[in-house]
Amino acid sequence: MRIWSQLHRWCSLVCTAFLLLLCVTGLPLIFSGEIDHWLDHSHYDLPQPGASAPSLDRLVAIGRRMYPGQDIISLFADDDAPVIHMRMAPSLAALRDNPASEHRLRFDAHSGRLLGEESRGASHSNSVMEFLLDLHRRLFAGLAGELFLGTMGLLFIVSIVSGVVLYGPFTRRLDFGTVRSRRSRRVRWLDLHNLLGIATLAWALVVGTTGVMNELATPLFAVWQKTEVTAMLAPYKGMASLDQAHLTSPQRAVDQALRALPGTKMLSIAFPDANDGSPWHYMVWLRGDTPLTARLFDPVLIDARTGELTAVVKMPWYLRALEVSRPLHFGDYGGLPLKVLWTLLDLATILTLGSGLYLWIGKRNRMSAHAECERHSPPSPVELLEPAK
Repeated sequence: MRIWSQLHRWCSLVCTAFLLLLCVTGLPLIFSGEIDHWLDHSHYDLPQPGASAPSLDRLVAIGRRMYPGQDIISLFADDDAPVIHMRMAPSLAALRDNPASEHRLRFDAHSGRLLGEESRGASHSNSVMEFLLDLHRRLFAGLAGELFLGTMGLLFIVSIVSGVVLYGPFTRRLDFGTVRSRRSRRVRWLDLHNLLGIATLAWALVVGTTGVMNELATPLFAVWQKTEVTAMLAPYKGMASLDQAHLTSPQRAVDQALRALPGTKMLSIAFPDANDGSPWHYMVWLRGDTPLTARLFDPVLIDARTGELTAVVKMPWYLRALEVSRPLHFGDYGGLPLKVLWTLLDLATILTLGSGLYLWIGKRNRMSAHAECERHSPPSPVELLEPAK
């Protein structure tokens, strides 16, 4: 028990400050879609009954008419608004040399109307949710921040498991849920800490585990790209990207991918790129069309010359696990009721972390006061009679 107690204390102390930061920043992120919608002052067209979505070919034609000679990098559908973004740059080579040369056109997903344009920097700095997500996910420190927070998440899991081990022996003489309100303040906070910890146990384990998995997204995708994707694209290695003037219809490519995987919808389509993908293929990313499958992504390779299906890329198990963990982490697959439940559990976790920190500080203060009292207390008669050594 002494070992488990030390493990619980020090793992909790090391990660508490960062867990409090994650819990506080996670609260608004639970409602990121609603907050982004509230902050977004754009006016979107209402979908017309029986009308189909605007053709991607039409959007591509608008972009090329506005910027003749420039390359289209990709098109992707917004998660939280009826918007299709088109990434453009003077050329693929210019984008590699200067990422800031990228700019985006925004189109209404219902009518195809051009909503506006934004630079690469503006697209990441104008969103409050983007700022909070970057802080929550990587502490503004890139991959190093992700791996550090992943380590803090592992310590959090260890503190939960050790807390469960200690819960039984420390509360064996108490009924479940007992808070001894007539005892000292410290005892009341200790009972509250134990109650909240065991009541939120399952949720904290789920969110902690999925949080650690999300922090591993960058290295896991890098491993997949360096192994399976590289092997699949090996026959095209060293070839130059196709001239965009001779590409087949991107809408045809998306339609072909949708036929290959029914029950999905387009997430994005990346144009041929020799350095970041395939030089001869559209990479069409699809996702499920239900709340439970909306975070499951499937890449499809479409020949950019003919529009024919080349391959449906199978995602490895570790990336599937990562995709499933994302909606569980933020609770955004069950509508507003589940988000409210996630919020209440998040607040309970904040109180659990805060009470644990309060109990440790109180114990340290009492130990310091006791040591100070012993140092200044007068010697006992027995000590006075002892011969000097």
